[in-house]
Amino acid sequence: MSVLVEVCIDSIESLPIAERAGAKRIELCSSLATGGLTASAGYMKAAARVAGIPVYGIIRPREGDFLYSGDDVEIMLEDIHTAKQAGLNGVVIGALQADGKIDETIVGDMIKAASGMGITFHRAIDHCSAPFDALEFLMAHKVERILTSGLAKRAEDGIEMLKEMATFTQGRLSIMPGAGVSPDNAKRIVDATGVTEIHLSGKTTRQSHMVFKNENATMGNGDDFAITVTNPETIKATLAALTR
Repeated sequence: MSVLVEVCIDSIESLPIAERAGAKRIELCSSLATGGLTASAGYMKAAARVAGIPVYGIIRPREGDFLYSGDDVEIMLEDIHTAKQAGLNGVVIGALQADGKIDETIVGDMIKAASGMGITFHRAIDHCSAPFDALEFLMAHKVERILTSGLAKRAEDGIEMLKEMATFTQGRLSIMPGAGVSPDNAKRIVDATGVTEIHLSGKTTRQSHMVFKNENATMGNGDDFAITVTNPETIKATLAALTR
């Protein structure tokens, strides 16, 4: 069985690296350290221009929960329009109510805005109080797939729920495990669940090419001179593991 590997990235530098390593779809993000936020318009356009594989842009206006204000929703709808105009193949969306149920109104509006594009429902499903009701709604609205850890911290720990989801959807919607996927566990997750897609970042860091470094002035909590990029060897090793 062939398994599609999707790689999430947060820089244009990582896109050709992931593609050459064997990724068959890209989830385009900024700020992977916070779970992935919406890419800028310029970044979306650049990705659409250079990619030889499908690119889906995450639509997530801020870090934190998936309970969105009216302003958040307005931003997300505009960002979907931007992704469509930029030439992206699809979007990655999600929203919840305060009680943890899927927000059918907001998600429905985003699905309408993304008409003509592919749609993935993101890991909001892992914070959902009624995930199978959410799956029913998403299948009825022809969403292609959900990205999920099986409601666990890592996909490897959510295998039983992933199996239940795959059985429940019966191929009407793809279950794509993500969160902590690596060459060491990808095959076990796939073999145990029967899924046909899997998602990972496979990220590493490279050192900045700056010659001058003022290390007294910092831009945040991390190392300003360590740049997050896709590690091609991790992607290749994952693909190799899946074919064993």
